[in-house]
Amino acid sequence: MNLSNLRGSPKYRSVMALALAVSATGLSAGASELHAQTAPQNSNAFNIPSDIELLGQNNPNVRTPTAVVNGSVITGTDVDHRVALLVAASEGELPEAELQRVKMQVLRNLIDETLQIQEAAAQEIPVEGAQVQQRYNQVAAQNFGSDPGQMDQYLIGIGSSPASLKRQIEGEIAWNNLIRRNISPFINVSDEEAREVLQRMEDSRGTDEYRIGEIFLRATTETYPAVLENAQQIVQQLRQGGSFIAYARQFSESSTASVGGDLGFVRLETLPTAMQAQAREMQPGELRGPFDIPGGIIIMVLLDKRQILMADPRDATLSLKQISVTFPAGVTEQAFTEGVNNFTTAVASMRGCGDAETVGASIGADVVANQVTARSLPEQLQASLLNLQIGQATQPFGSPEDGVRVLMLCGRDDPEVGGGPTLEDIRGRLEDERIQKRAQRFLRDLRNDAYIESS
Repeated sequence: MNLSNLRGSPKYRSVMALALAVSATGLSAGASELHAQTAPQNSNAFNIPSDIELLGQNNPNVRTPTAVVNGSVITGTDVDHRVALLVAASEGELPEAELQRVKMQVLRNLIDETLQIQEAAAQEIPVEGAQVQQRYNQVAAQNFGSDPGQMDQYLIGIGSSPASLKRQIEGEIAWNNLIRRNISPFINVSDEEAREVLQRMEDSRGTDEYRIGEIFLRATTETYPAVLENAQQIVQQLRQGGSFIAYARQFSESSTASVGGDLGFVRLETLPTAMQAQAREMQPGELRGPFDIPGGIIIMVLLDKRQILMADPRDATLSLKQISVTFPAGVTEQAFTEGVNNFTTAVASMRGCGDAETVGASIGADVVANQVTARSLPEQLQASLLNLQIGQATQPFGSPEDGVRVLMLCGRDDPEVGGGPTLEDIRGRLEDERIQKRAQRFLRDLRNDAYIESS
């Protein structure tokens, strides 16, 4: 899960409202419990025999450990709190069957996290509590502004806890410390290797490259049916609004799992044939899969597309005026249609951007000017705006609830062709790829040497 985007969901406000409601409910429950403890007690009101016999072996007040990793206990509560973070990132509840499957994967990840924290301590580079708190405060400030304490309420409200998020932060810091000590110093990329990559990029100037997100699941002949079913369930959840980044971090067995499955920009010839064929037909934002590639099954999403070493029109800076009108609550469909028609006619009569305020005032419209990059706008608007001439406007868009608006193009500064990545950029990217692969082997060694008991 991307910690810096904890509340990036469109449903953040409703989730936050839920958090506050749960907090209020918790206070009420506590007051009721206190009242019950001070009131007269009379068990005979329930006709309970004085000599009772408990049936069964389960005590609901005892939580047994879900796993023990070299003596460290991972409880069901630990798993539930971490699953709650994934569910919140996926903007909804998961079906029971999916929830149980996610819990098993989260448990495996918690085991890895525990191994990483233990190994950092064994190598005498433990994570200090102050480091964790500092990072926690940073995440809170990024998402909740001047009142970081709101994040505590948010986490509790979604069924998680501050302790769970702090534990995840501790694991990430511990793992980074281990990589810096045990792997990074031994990874070297020569200038010659970097120059070869730069030359290949120059030879490919103007051709397409694709930024792809992946969830890779290893499969053998024996495990293929189960892995395929798992992949199909993941796709189903993603199509229902699940977070690709969250599922990639929890389920993907690729080295890109730690960055939410993001492969970065790649040329198609560097990908397996099946991925090449799918990517050529995809539009940004489109999800494909599951389908087979050597070694397993993959789910992929096309995040972006551009031409190598060429300026991207979407990086153009656009000077825009937004002209918008709102409608009263409960407006009828007929009134809304008439209002849109009047608004469209008025916009069409504007003689360029200099006329926007005057015409807008005549129909009660708000006019706001701003400069933005085309890339920062919704994808549906990008192509439309980039094809406009100065003084032209988009088609109206909106709804009775949100109002109707157009964007009028008042100026455009096209991006210049950049010099492309430097030798240092290429070297850094190659080093990162090798570090991730070596880190995977390091983690496998930790698993092989560990004493892990599950219950």
